[in-house]
Amino acid sequence: MTRVAFNGLGTMGSGMAAQLIAAGFEVTVYNRTTAAAERLRHAGARVAATAAEAAAHADAVITMVADDRASREVWTGANGALSTVARGTLLIDSGTLSPAWVRELAALAQARGCDFVDAPVTGSRPQAETGELFFLVGGSAAAFDRARPILEPMARGMVHLGPSGSGATMKLINNFVCGVQAAGLAEALAWIERSGLEPEHAVCVLTEGAPGSPLVKALANRMVKRAYDVNFRLDLMAKDLRYATSEAQQSGVELAAGKAALAHFEKAVAQNLGGLDLSAVVEPFRNDG
Repeated sequence: MTRVAFNGLGTMGSGMAAQLIAAGFEVTVYNRTTAAAERLRHAGARVAATAAEAAAHADAVITMVADDRASREVWTGANGALSTVARGTLLIDSGTLSPAWVRELAALAQARGCDFVDAPVTGSRPQAETGELFFLVGGSAAAFDRARPILEPMARGMVHLGPSGSGATMKLINNFVCGVQAAGLAEALAWIERSGLEPEHAVCVLTEGAPGSPLVKALANRMVKRAYDVNFRLDLMAKDLRYATSEAQQSGVELAAGKAALAHFEKAVAQNLGGLDLSAVVEPFRNDG
């Protein structure tokens, strides 16, 4: 499979599509706004006016958009990809979505005679731009085998987690843990600053000690320096925590820590911080001081 349609060229999608172009795939891109698509045209992509046009002659279609609503529109809208895909096309959705929508989308793909995998990723903008994402894949073993050669140029690794929806579920679990860590770190930094401790020294204790997960290390200095250029948008973490708490509840698990973290992120969104990096979740704690 050499012809790939890529829908969604935001923080993650632009880097992912660029990796496929560099690997020699014939890539057609579609994005709701045109600037990102035009940048990839200069890298060798063909630019489509709609998702349907992008998918019409593709061997594989990949979508990387923000949420269920956007995913539903790009697949099933009036100019959605499912309206033109040929039987046998491989369909991949790499967005962070609800498992319920993913399973519905898998059924729609099957009705079209297409293989489908949900393949969300861990990593953020730097990993997308260097081909070092990790894919969490749900779908049949056969569909995973078909997807592997397409995912590899964008990946440092991948894991097949089970049937459709498994990748989406694991991604929500992953982002639940990340969101709780980010909110906890924000509270800790507010405490550090108000206590009179020297922030950089105190943060070094956290990042070099037991709390120093890769995420804590990545966010701590950004919070101290108020460096909020986007690797992962704050409002998308809020969305992921909403999906996670709802999905866990359906499995009989109450994510108390997840709900607390969600409240922090929603407060930041209410203060118009949603378009910044998720590390900006610290700002409401500062403002409350």
